[in-house]
Amino acid sequence: MASSRDSPNSPPNLSFTIRGTTTQNNFSRSISTKEASFSHFPYTPPRLAGAALSQSLHTSPLSSPLHSHSPTTTKLTDVSSSTYRCVSSVLKKDGQILSIAVSNGVVYTGSDTNTVRIWRLPEFTECGHLKTKACMVVALQVSNERVYAAYGDAKIRVWRRTWDGALKHVRLATIPTTGSYVRSYIGGKDKMQMKHTGPITSLAVNASDDIVYSASLDKTVKLWRISDLKCIGTINAHLEPINAIIVADDGVLFTASDDATIKVWRHNFHGGDQPHSLTVTLPARCSPVKTLALTRDGGVLYGGCTDGYIHYWVKGWFTGQFQYSGALQGHTHAVMCLATVADYVVSGSADLTSRVWSREQDGQHTCLAILVGHRGPIRCVAAFEEETEDGCTICTGSLDGVLKVWRVTCKNKSSQGSAPNGCEYFEL
Repeated sequence: MASSRDSPNSPPNLSFTIRGTTTQNNFSRSISTKEASFSHFPYTPPRLAGAALSQSLHTSPLSSPLHSHSPTTTKLTDVSSSTYRCVSSVLKKDGQILSIAVSNGVVYTGSDTNTVRIWRLPEFTECGHLKTKACMVVALQVSNERVYAAYGDAKIRVWRRTWDGALKHVRLATIPTTGSYVRSYIGGKDKMQMKHTGPITSLAVNASDDIVYSASLDKTVKLWRISDLKCIGTINAHLEPINAIIVADDGVLFTASDDATIKVWRHNFHGGDQPHSLTVTLPARCSPVKTLALTRDGGVLYGGCTDGYIHYWVKGWFTGQFQYSGALQGHTHAVMCLATVADYVVSGSADLTSRVWSREQDGQHTCLAILVGHRGPIRCVAAFEEETEDGCTICTGSLDGVLKVWRVTCKNKSSQGSAPNGCEYFEL
């Protein structure tokens, strides 16, 4: 497998190509005539086939060349005895799936093309789409009936959705706008301060503070006021490209970078030119951090790294500071996406698998399932709770262009003897 990297003086444009890979799972799907380019992502997926793939799925690295320790806080179940069934997979002629967002029973997916597809749950049927002139939807967020989509041109498109008889979306704006450039020039400000100079990698919404955050490979985070969609600040957050951002309910911002750190920022409401102040830097054991996830109560922070580890930090009840608490081991390649729901953590990796972890009351984590079926690195994942069952539904999007929906149901401990590991795995 070949990997190419541009010169240091050129814009980031990382690419790789997947050669023929076979797995043990055969599933029916339509065939796309568009070959996925797998560009702009610095990951090298494994070349595994047959027995080699099966063995890798059940073998966790006991050590990493980037780590001097061996995490001991992960309990691995006997996943080899687990079963799951592939019912259907969706493959559109959109190329690689790059982003997913879920809100109120509606799933939004972004890809290489200029189309954001809309799916309705639980039947998972396509019910609409959003189109623009720009291509490559790299990040999606839904908040307060607004849909925010970041594109490859370093701009953000905003829609308002309504439920008047049927689900409808009205285009509101593209930010930054041309008018903001003109006002910036008249005001004597640098035009480049109003937009990112590199591709956007992640979005986060803080509705209570009226802010949309966008992170970029240009090593900055920009703040956009929701009420008028104007740029109100820039955070020079890291010395290396920023891969992911996430914001807690209390307004605390987390940024993850290729410099192998996660930084924690607090909003300064009267900070003048400094909209946020750095409170602490969390080292990620010398491995670039590609994705972040936060539990609903904001008590546990997860960071997925290129070495396959998922590090996590627990917030102290008295100090309010995040303390390093361990790592989840299991993936053999870069962890590209994370999601949390209830007591579950879902990870997607360049090793072509997604793992479902359960967070126990004692702080330890158990690997409940390894979801196999994608033929490309899993780039994005979303998860939400089941209303009637003890489990969760998971959406995974891959660079192979396939979108999958999984349902993981975990039975009570008293009835675990009726099924292997007390869990059942179904793909919808």
